[in-house]
Amino acid sequence: MKAEKKITTLFVDIGNVLLSNGWGHDFRRLAAEKFQLDFAEMEVRHSIIFDTYEEGKITLTEYLDRVVFHRERNFSAAEFREYMFSLSTPHDDMIAFLKKIKKQYGLKIVAVSNEGRDLNAYRIEKFRLNDVFDFFVSSCYVQLRKPNPAIYQLALDLSYAIAEEVVYIDDVQMFVDIATDLSIRSIRHVDFLSTSAALATMGLTAEENKNA
Repeated sequence: MKAEKKITTLFVDIGNVLLSNGWGHDFRRLAAEKFQLDFAEMEVRHSIIFDTYEEGKITLTEYLDRVVFHRERNFSAAEFREYMFSLSTPHDDMIAFLKKIKKQYGLKIVAVSNEGRDLNAYRIEKFRLNDVFDFFVSSCYVQLRKPNPAIYQLALDLSYAIAEEVVYIDDVQMFVDIATDLSIRSIRHVDFLSTSAALATMGLTAEENKNA
């Protein structure tokens, strides 16, 4: 049996792995309730334009103009944006764990994420994700989004890593399957305990006495 190559690089999704989902279905419903919007109408308009926004081809202002502010509202775009951003929260256990194994094993850690530019920038700064990631292959920057296999190939090219030396972590099974098809060892993230246990089977264990 061919020996598995040493892991040098992690590709990690952000939403539902290190942070809450950026602008997921549940958050959109909360926003609709707070601002008394027709959620069904909002979802239809969102589904038409959101991919374009996440690929960085329109701004957040343009997205909101089409999804929320296509009619007169009794609240401002600034109020809506502030609430939208406030929904992001950290998964501190995963953030701390990745920082630790990054230092212990000299790993390169790359974000491979579908996020719009404004929200992505806010989350990187607010939660100091630069302390975790070496760089960001975010859909808004590269104008590709998962499930397009090209975004994984771009991450491989930019990180100068071969697929067999990479582990990919994502909460969406289809995205995990696509990475696996590209010979990238992959973990479907459910929670911190299961993901850290899966990484331990690959030789990445956070040990207090592990030399850097």
